[in-house]
Amino acid sequence: MTCATLLHRPRAEGSPRSRVALLLAGLRHGEDGRSQFARFVFVGAVSSALYAVLFVALDGIGDQTANLAGAIGSTLVANELHRRLTFHADGRIGWFTAQWEGGGLAAVGLVATSLALAGLDQLTGEASWQVQVLLIGAVTGAIGLARFVALRAWVFTARALGRR
Repeated sequence: MTCATLLHRPRAEGSPRSRVALLLAGLRHGEDGRSQFARFVFVGAVSSALYAVLFVALDGIGDQTANLAGAIGSTLVANELHRRLTFHADGRIGWFTAQWEGGGLAAVGLVATSLALAGLDQLTGEASWQVQVLLIGAVTGAIGLARFVALRAWVFTARALGRR
């Protein structure tokens, strides 16, 4: 049996575990570009997983309809998580503003993924849902980088936050 005092011993300041904890805390709370980008990628992974679930679940009603439903659902979640988590702007920017401005940026992604799906259909006839999701992931990833820059420079800037 382990002694209770051994379970709660303080860790050395320079231990790898404490450095990882400090790094994660910095990424979670930091306002620098690296911290925001790390949170942006996390939110992107969560919203992409939601998109994939919706796309696969609704694929029987058509690729474009499933793409639209997945894009709307994942965009609503992503915009809210970016407002609260990525840019820590929940006290300064309202839900509607974040949805309106972030949704406008996401509309570009919807057009790009719709065109990519239509192009895939023209090339292959009928691709599997796995190939479709991989294609959408690649297009969304490229657009996500541009979206991060736009959100950081336009929607959630210090100047924009001061206007609201």
